Amino acid sequence: MTEKDINIEDEETLNETPAEETDKEAETEAQADNAAETADKAAEEEAEEADPLEKAQKEIEELKTQLLYKVAEFENYRKRTLKERAELILNGGEKFITSILPILDDMERAIDNGAKTDDPEVLREGMTLIHQKFMKTLEGQGVSKIETQDADFDTDLHEAVAMVPGMGDDKKGKVIDCLQPGYKLNDKVIRHAKVAVGQ
Repeated sequence: MTEKDINIEDEETLNETPAEETDKEAETEAQADNAAETADKAAEEEAEEADPLEKAQKEIEELKTQLLYKVAEFENYRKRTLKERAELILNGGEKFITSILPILDDMERAIDNGAKTDDPEVLREGMTLIHQKFMKTLEGQGVSKIETQDADFDTDLHEAVAMVPGMGDDKKGKVIDCLQPGYKLNDKVIRHAKVAVGQ
């Protein structure tokens, strides 16, 4: 290299402005930052590749815990329901029995008073009053008597125990006589009425 060549290079170096140097430095820093970001992204990708397994295991653990809570909750609900059902079966008639105890008291009083009188009319009146009170109590519990007088025979309500021939066309398929009354509890038949039906 000649002295002239060295002077030209020195001049070129001297001619470079500080702004150009700053641009070169910024460019170098940007390249370094890009390289660092690329390295970070590569590390994140590797971590993400390992993360799905850990993430899935965490989710499995959370689901197991939730399932255990739900199973325990359902078991408690089942036990509570069984206990309530058992109590209902044992004590379900308590309300009804409590409502008919006053009638039992009336019957006992009627028996005691019946021994003191010879008048059958007084006894009949007492029995009628007790019967009315009992029917009122049953109605309060949802029990009602099945109507049979002049009713059409209905297999849902009646049980035919006798067929009466020769009653005429207007009595055919009608209830002629009730041999034993039937009862419903709310809308459910608990005892069919035993009836004689015209043929």
